[in-house]
Amino acid sequence: MRKVIVVTGPDLDPSAEELVAAHGFETVHTPPYADSAVIAELLTQTGAQGIISRMGRIDAAVMDAAPHLRVISKHGVGVDNIDLAAAAARGIPVLVATGANAASVAEHAIALMLATVKRVLPLDAGLRAGRWEKPGFLGRELAGARMGLMGMGAIAQATGRMAKGLGLTLCGYDPYASQAAFDQLGASRCDSFDVLLEQSDILSLHCPLTDQTRGILNADAIGRMPAGSTVINTARGGLIDEAALVAAIRSGHLAGAGLDTFAVEPPAPDHPFFAEPTIVMTPHIGGVPREAGARVGVDAVRGRLQV
Repeated sequence: MRKVIVVTGPDLDPSAEELVAAHGFETVHTPPYADSAVIAELLTQTGAQGIISRMGRIDAAVMDAAPHLRVISKHGVGVDNIDLAAAAARGIPVLVATGANAASVAEHAIALMLATVKRVLPLDAGLRAGRWEKPGFLGRELAGARMGLMGMGAIAQATGRMAKGLGLTLCGYDPYASQAAFDQLGASRCDSFDVLLEQSDILSLHCPLTDQTRGILNADAIGRMPAGSTVINTARGGLIDEAALVAAIRSGHLAGAGLDTFAVEPPAPDHPFFAEPTIVMTPHIGGVPREAGARVGVDAVRGRLQV
């Protein structure tokens, strides 16, 4: 009998592939962002015992198409694309690669912050178009600004450490985190999301997407942020009410946003974000540099092989 792991995505780091082969397994890959029917068909064809979840949704129908399925291992930490209730009902453990890409995602959050606040992209575009926009330009200094961290997991903590190096002061909100997490980072603890919003010149989102957090950054929440503040999101696009974000940027209440994730990925070609020069966007690649890809891939494979 073939020993197969289905990877929902077109690739896996070579170090992870080597680990798969060393344990007598083989990987079979789906196309990027395959729908559930495509994933289910591949599972049926291969008799796969494991899934490494990268792109696409793993729902009950997918699980039922794989009677030999023993584990689902997430290539990362966000499991909003996996039906956890369906997995639990079928006795299928869902594992995550906690912390493996924290440094990479944190670096990307800082890069988005710098590019957005310093207006790198519109200034670059203006220069290329023949405009010398120094006269009258007023930038913003980040040193002394307040960064609010929504969530205090490994990525938030890595982001906070980097932000402190730039002179930002930190506050955070996470009802599930220990006080030690705040103390070690030197961040003040907010007792509510509203307080976090009110204290955030830069709001950086680092929480999972759940029924409780979906659309949590809505018009009311954005209105509580200081005028001229900035939103950075390297977590999940569904955390943000995208129409409210655009409205706040167009009104001038928000100075801009740096986004690596979107409610629907990839976003439609006519998405209103594309018309806003103060929104800096990247295609959900914060956690996939080569080094992080190797760590996450190996962790995901190890999780599969240990079950």
